[in-house]
Amino acid sequence: MNIAWKEIKKSKIRFLILGSIVFLVSFLTLIISGLSNGLSQDNAALIKDLPDGQFYMNEHANESYNLSRIDESTQETLVNEQKDAAALSIQMGFVNDADDKQHSVAFVTSTDSNLFEKVGIGEIVLDQSIEEDGIKVGDAVTNNQFGGEFIVKGFVDQKKYSHAPVAYINMENYQEIYGVKEMQLVFVPGQDNAQAIDGLQSFSNKEFLSTIPSYSAEQMSLNMIIWFLVVISGMLFAIFFYMMNVQKIGLYGILRALGVKTSRLFGMMWYQMFFITAIALTLSVALSQGFTTIAPEGMPFILTLEITIQLSIIFLIIGFIGATLSGFQIRKVEPLHAIQQGEI
Repeated sequence: MNIAWKEIKKSKIRFLILGSIVFLVSFLTLIISGLSNGLSQDNAALIKDLPDGQFYMNEHANESYNLSRIDESTQETLVNEQKDAAALSIQMGFVNDADDKQHSVAFVTSTDSNLFEKVGIGEIVLDQSIEEDGIKVGDAVTNNQFGGEFIVKGFVDQKKYSHAPVAYINMENYQEIYGVKEMQLVFVPGQDNAQAIDGLQSFSNKEFLSTIPSYSAEQMSLNMIIWFLVVISGMLFAIFFYMMNVQKIGLYGILRALGVKTSRLFGMMWYQMFFITAIALTLSVALSQGFTTIAPEGMPFILTLEITIQLSIIFLIIGFIGATLSGFQIRKVEPLHAIQQGEI
């Protein structure tokens, strides 16, 4: 690898430019990944924090939980026969504080279950983010469609739905506000294979998330940007090494004439690719992890170590593919012809 290292030192400006571009692209990709994951949690933490299982909704609801109504007898059968199963409903709404200021929330109610907060009649449990608005335990909040008051029983951490704080309320209070007795969904945890139930359609956790319009549209857009940036990085490597190889045709001709194998020439190119990518990724990972400390308060940014490692591996693979594709011309180099047309 001495030849590869000598070339890096000789053409350091070229390699520095490539490394800078790879750094910027990888850093931007990690930042967008962190935002994507953060927005995902902010949009559907209520669902994502549940264990793997199956959601059941009315088959005539067109895969929209808002339109779903589950028959009471069917609900009772599922909840009683399936271990830890729970019926639940979710609706967007608002609460008014003591100053009559409105706070957007996602009302959630459920049958008795360890998966959801137990709330008594006239009580409410809110996501902790709403505490920043001045609401405290013991405060009274109201809703225009509810005849009484809700007493804040407590707060839960990181429970969001559709970018709104979750508000757990009792089933009787929920029925009074929305005028419905039927629940929208039944969740059965730990069920790998969906059970065929007449009149109901089943969804895994991931499939149910895709039925939430805001979630699927938001994540699809961000994921397209991420993969577009990954593809750009691969194209950068391919173009850069292709141009470098064109300029080194004469050198490759001499090396081939001296008996240097094509595999060694590819190895030299892979070494340069790995060296540049490793340095660029180290810098981008360090800065992206540090971004959490300087990110504006309230920005939904979550960049886990798992995501960081996955994207780093993808960048290395893409760089390897791009460099390899650009190097196929090396195999076609004829020593005499290359020496005659190349410059050393």
